[in-house]
Amino acid sequence: MSKGFAIKEGNNLTMRKDRLYAKKKKGMKVWITLAVLFTILVGASLGALSVYNWSPQQAIQGLFYQPFNQGSEEEQPEEEVTPEPPEEEPQEELPDPNDEELNEDTPPVEEEPQTPETVKEPTYVKGVLVANKQYPLPVDYAPGEDQEARAAFEEMKASAETEGFELIAFSTFRSFEYQEELYQRYVNDHGQEEADRFSAPPGYSEHQTGLGFDIGEVGKEVNWADDSFSETEAAKWLEENAHQYGFILRYPPGKEEITGYQYEAWHFRYLGKELAQKVHDSGLTLEEYLNI
Repeated sequence: MSKGFAIKEGNNLTMRKDRLYAKKKKGMKVWITLAVLFTILVGASLGALSVYNWSPQQAIQGLFYQPFNQGSEEEQPEEEVTPEPPEEEPQEELPDPNDEELNEDTPPVEEEPQTPETVKEPTYVKGVLVANKQYPLPVDYAPGEDQEARAAFEEMKASAETEGFELIAFSTFRSFEYQEELYQRYVNDHGQEEADRFSAPPGYSEHQTGLGFDIGEVGKEVNWADDSFSETEAAKWLEENAHQYGFILRYPPGKEEITGYQYEAWHFRYLGKELAQKVHDSGLTLEEYLNI
């Protein structure tokens, strides 16, 4: 082998070693780059696990499939949100109808009072015909004297005669027209305020029912419809016994504010024996007994 050939072969060997070394060095750089990329991807996946609460499967998918879908980011399903119920508007508190302060400020609505010209039928309370200053009778109401009441009076009169009293019913049924004349006469003689204490305006008189009886003694006309009658023995007997025959003393003493009339010892109202007994025993006026 010549010296020149040996030198040439030595140079070739050196060049091959250099190329091999460069190739190895290049391969190591590739592996190092891949390792770095892998480390970055692993770190990103672990971060996603903690930040986005991904499962390991989702993390693996993020590692290996995300690079191929860079054009469109995968949408994550939205969490179902339960809508909150709408807030109810506070309702305005209604006033209590039983509130005393409210009742004081708001006067009760009163119905239009009836008059003889407007009322169509007489008023019955618990089956009892009522005629007073609050409950008028129709103008054309004219039943006449009640026959049952007349029979009861005759029975009472007979009993009184055995005691020495001769009773008489000197005024029973009065029509609307007659009461109008009588009332106007009293107003002219005594003034309306005084007349209203002992006489009813037309349409408000119990005599128009045919059940009111003014009672006195025969031969003692001076005491008829007069305060002096209360001092007679006949008046005292009637007050104690009239209920047994179906009559009550209609306007007793001390009850003017309730009945609307002063004490009239002569005015009796027929109710029937059973009811008259109950009212008498109660010690109440007819208004109190009927609660009107």
